[in-house]
Amino acid sequence: MFSGSRARSPIGSAEAAPGYLEHTHWLRYQEFFPGALRSTTTNSPTEHRWSWRGAPLHLDVVRRDDAAAKLLMLHGIGGYGRMLAPYARLPALSGLECLAPDLPGHGLSPAVGYHLTYRHWVDCVIDLIAAERVADRRPVVLFGLGLGGWLAYQVAARVPDRVAALVVTSLADPRSPDVRGGLVANPGAGLLAEALARAPMFPVSHRVPLHRLLDITAVSDNARFAAVYAADELGGATTIPLRLFRSYLRLPPAVSPANFTAPPVLLASPEADRWTPGVRSERFLGRLNAPKRSVPLPGSGHMPRAESALAELDRAVGYFFEEFRIPH
Repeated sequence: MFSGSRARSPIGSAEAAPGYLEHTHWLRYQEFFPGALRSTTTNSPTEHRWSWRGAPLHLDVVRRDDAAAKLLMLHGIGGYGRMLAPYARLPALSGLECLAPDLPGHGLSPAVGYHLTYRHWVDCVIDLIAAERVADRRPVVLFGLGLGGWLAYQVAARVPDRVAALVVTSLADPRSPDVRGGLVANPGAGLLAEALARAPMFPVSHRVPLHRLLDITAVSDNARFAAVYAADELGGATTIPLRLFRSYLRLPPAVSPANFTAPPVLLASPEADRWTPGVRSERFLGRLNAPKRSVPLPGSGHMPRAESALAELDRAVGYFFEEFRIPH
């Protein structure tokens, strides 16, 4: 199903725009990861820019022409691609060609010329997969970290024939009131989230501080990690388009969970995730009719960082790839 000759990807090298050598806050996260997984200025991915709907999309890229498959790593609301770099260094994933976009309106990717919605994110990832398929037809594995897991599911539900597998750490459905209640910063924000989820979608372009909407302290089980995130101008200290957040709360998948039959899904849920507790992801996973596997990550918060949790994630991914014959 995924075969063909390989050509040069249409994604070009980064130009003069500031990149992650200038925006260096991501380096402050590295001390929280095991040494072998830490990303530095000398081993970090290559930065590229790809034009999407008239705006430059920032991509972290690790090209491996001999890799059997590609790994497309997806962040969620309040994240960016460089934050995911340590996970690409897990042994089970390190042999794959890797792309990690900063999705529109996040990280170093601006959103210009349109009122940004969550559907734009879904379409952007689908178009990125299509652009990569211009070069070759190697299988694409989607890795969704945290809230990026829901994005990975949304993409796979629309183009199941272009995704070989899903690996996610959360599948919590933000349309559920209890999921929204777990995400928000306080009860007042919870009421606001409920109102936003139900209100008609007007072309609102206002940007709102992330910490006014989400409980950013829940990004990690480690208080120092959470403090680093809270001070990150591209992370917890950023502002996000209100319309993007509203549409994230309400966008339905292309197919119902019962009609989702492929690709296979691995849910590796952190046991101490306060943002999207594993029970809420398990509930949604149980409704899928695709082949699926689930494993808990011991003692881990929303962003897995402890060596024991990452070792379990690595083992689970390796077994999952072997069981479902995902090239790696």
